Amino acid sequence: MAGFNGKVALLAGAAAGIGRAAAVILAERGARVVIGDIDVARGEAAAHEISAAGGHAHFVRLDVTREESVAAAVAETVAAVGPPTVHINFAGGSMVEDDVVTDVDLDRVWTQTIDLNLRGTVLTCRHVIPHMVAQGGGSIVTMSSGAALRGASPAHIYSAAKGGVIALTRALAGRYARDNIRANVVCSGRVFTERILGAYGRPGAPGPVFDAQDADGRVVEYPFWTGEPADMAGIVVFVASDEARMMTGAVIQADGGRSSY
Repeated sequence: MAGFNGKVALLAGAAAGIGRAAAVILAERGARVVIGDIDVARGEAAAHEISAAGGHAHFVRLDVTREESVAAAVAETVAAVGPPTVHINFAGGSMVEDDVVTDVDLDRVWTQTIDLNLRGTVLTCRHVIPHMVAQGGGSIVTMSSGAALRGASPAHIYSAAKGGVIALTRALAGRYARDNIRANVVCSGRVFTERILGAYGRPGAPGPVFDAQDADGRVVEYPFWTGEPADMAGIVVFVASDEARMMTGAVIQADGGRSSY
């Protein structure tokens, strides 16, 4: 895979999970990585780990739901490391209380889910893009979900938020192509991050199981439905790289095919 020498990569929500795994890969490939996260302790630990391994990493406190925090984090990135030419927003997540539209507790679920997943993506792009334009281009990767691609998800507010991320990313790609900025969205399947394990647990079976049967009545197993953070991080880093220079406005289905069959 192509290197990232000379590139500054600002990653939102990278103190743990997929973001942290991607930060490690990017640093190994020469990027100056800025880890933005609301979790100061984990974010600083991630930056220290990367630096101790010989990479270049810097931590900034970043709450994607607050515009003043986003603006300050981008300004600190520019001052401490340089203008970002790669931006990946990993900040997001669902709530176990999410439900179908007729039953969901909107007062509890709506604001947190929309602000974290959709508004947060808007805000980080709002403040990163002017620096990319000034630098002559860049690469943006946003994170959506397989839940935005299939009609079977019972988490309707999360599905709406992640569907909004897809539409936003396509709009960014169309508008900023003239500025040599690519924007792509990765629709992730179930990845066993600490957050997911804490909220939903890990299936007891050795592999993920699709609740269907074949002609002989046997349970059909699909081995690609779930993965570890490094599995998704590798996909995201490729999409951000110059090797994917002909990809923009793309919706990358990385959910193990779950939304296809």
